[in-house]
Amino acid sequence: MLTVAELEAKLAAPSEQLVTDLASLEGDILVLGVGGKMGPSLARLAANAVREGGGSKRIIGVSRFSNAEARRELEEAGVATISCDLLNDDELQQLPEAANVVYMAGNKFGTTGREYFTWAMNAYLPGRVAEKFKTSRMVVFSSGNVYPFSVVSSGGVNESVAPEPVGEYAQSCLGRERVFEYFSHKNGTPMAVYRLNYAIDMRYGVLHELAKTIHEDRPIHLAMGHANMIWQGDANEMALRSLLHCSTPPEIINITGPETMSIRWAAQELATRMGKEVSFTGTESETALLNNASKSHQLFGYPRVSLLQMLDWTAEWVLSGGESWNKPTHFQERKGKF
Repeated sequence: MLTVAELEAKLAAPSEQLVTDLASLEGDILVLGVGGKMGPSLARLAANAVREGGGSKRIIGVSRFSNAEARRELEEAGVATISCDLLNDDELQQLPEAANVVYMAGNKFGTTGREYFTWAMNAYLPGRVAEKFKTSRMVVFSSGNVYPFSVVSSGGVNESVAPEPVGEYAQSCLGRERVFEYFSHKNGTPMAVYRLNYAIDMRYGVLHELAKTIHEDRPIHLAMGHANMIWQGDANEMALRSLLHCSTPPEIINITGPETMSIRWAAQELATRMGKEVSFTGTESETALLNNASKSHQLFGYPRVSLLQMLDWTAEWVLSGGESWNKPTHFQERKGKF
């Protein structure tokens, strides 16, 4: 993949399992917060899966749509769009009802100094949305940041581990979960809480950041010495297929790849592929923010795109001067300040 068009086509190619699952799902799918990093590709993936399955359900993307070109591209892909500021309650209440809702709205970057906005987006808005769509089935995007750090050799934390969020962003993510959980109990709304870290696209993500750092001859910081990741196309598939696993109280599903990836190892692998030398600073900590996603692999199967494939694609993309969104994950952050 050397062009954005090729990348977008790969991200939007559904598996047979997704086509089958969405064909069995009744009602339209409303994607709230479709304008983020993952939203456009998720919506296109859903539209393609419905089309291949011969279905008639609509995929509707909701966002402020400050980028008119992004909105046009979604509509050309068969996604209906609605411009809406979700924090404006009048606009929120005017949204159409939908049997299925994928909630992707939220705020992470720029939290420090604007904590009030982060809490409004991540913990206040969910209550308004949950009341509006009380009769819908809902998949709620969350984050592995709600978990405590775990010893690297442990294999990461599974869904049975109690949250211990570090920093206001992670705390607000847990707030989002708890508010949705409250309304799930109150209204009997079936939900799935989708705890993700970290999605990978050629234009952003942990591997992209490592490759850019190597390409620019800068040292790799090792304080957060290990991480999980998953190809964004696989992450989007699992989000859509989670609509079939909603319950009251909410089902919690960790989403990531099967490996506990060493940052040092990944950097060395990328450097080899790029014909570069790599240098390091700092030393690996004994703990890291790690998910154990065995449950999702049991439900959905292992990700289709392997870690080695992601390394190959990322090295090639960065070497060829591929597009970068310049949106760092801050995966190195150990004090929760985003």
